[in-house]
Amino acid sequence: MHRVAILVHDRIALFELGCAVELFALPRPEMDDWYRCDVVSFAEGSIVGTGGVSIAVKTVSSLADYSMIVIPSWSTDGKPVPEAIRSELINAYNSDKRILTFCSGAFLLAQLGILDGRKATTHWRYADKLKALYPQIEYEDDVLYVYDGQIGCSAGSAAAIDLGMEVIRSDFGYRIANHVARRLVISAHRQGGQSQFVETPMPEKPSQFSRSLDWAMNNLSRPIGIDEFAEKARMSRRTFDRKFRDTFGVSAKEWLTTQRLDAARQLLESTRHDVEKVAELSGFSNASNLRHHFRAAIGVSPRRYREQFGRQESAPLAQTH
Repeated sequence: MHRVAILVHDRIALFELGCAVELFALPRPEMDDWYRCDVVSFAEGSIVGTGGVSIAVKTVSSLADYSMIVIPSWSTDGKPVPEAIRSELINAYNSDKRILTFCSGAFLLAQLGILDGRKATTHWRYADKLKALYPQIEYEDDVLYVYDGQIGCSAGSAAAIDLGMEVIRSDFGYRIANHVARRLVISAHRQGGQSQFVETPMPEKPSQFSRSLDWAMNNLSRPIGIDEFAEKARMSRRTFDRKFRDTFGVSAKEWLTTQRLDAARQLLESTRHDVEKVAELSGFSNASNLRHHFRAAIGVSPRRYREQFGRQESAPLAQTH
């Protein structure tokens, strides 16, 4: 059982708090062993969030009962950290508990030294400030989130959902993560980094480029040359390469590998196909190639991944509306 504490304080950012609540506190009775979550504070009385909204939360004196702590936001001005928060978060970290920060929440862990020598990120608007105040952090500029299994930091506000979905995937597997994504009406996994959202206009209508992505997703099991991919987008190879990297922050080849890994994960969880067949259906051509990419990206073999996630997802999910 995953017990989650969403740690709040006065002037809490409500959007990030809402993301945390939707991801981890919303009851999902159709799923076994879902998160048990409390919104907590060390201060007595109600909390006042952005816009002057008052929120009644659970007052606690310890975080010892929780296995994961979520920090939706924190002040970026370096104000002193209350002693109760300081000691409890450091104890949680030293006990190998999972700690997630959304957006400016990274500033709290940075103040406590928890991010020293670790990779971390925050919203691009606060990046220079975080790097200047805490140069000992290995700051990641153009990512939606950083997550190493214990510490996770999301970039901008909506990237909190991306980090949360990665945590859900690691805890419950791809099939349940995709189910949650459908309930949230979001993509289960977004590609690229923050640069795609900085002063970038929204396209007015679906383009041939977006249709080429759909074509690739529908043809992952067959060899896809990048020249053919560019042709489907009705672009020269040079223009296509530039468009792809500007849009997703990765090359078309890297994007295809990620999509094939996602497909392989789902096949390992939901079918009894052997690894050779999974490799064929996901576009890796053979088991050796699949194992190479799987270990490089996920850190375990396809067989070990199936042992971890396949059994718990063998039963169908109940359909809810």
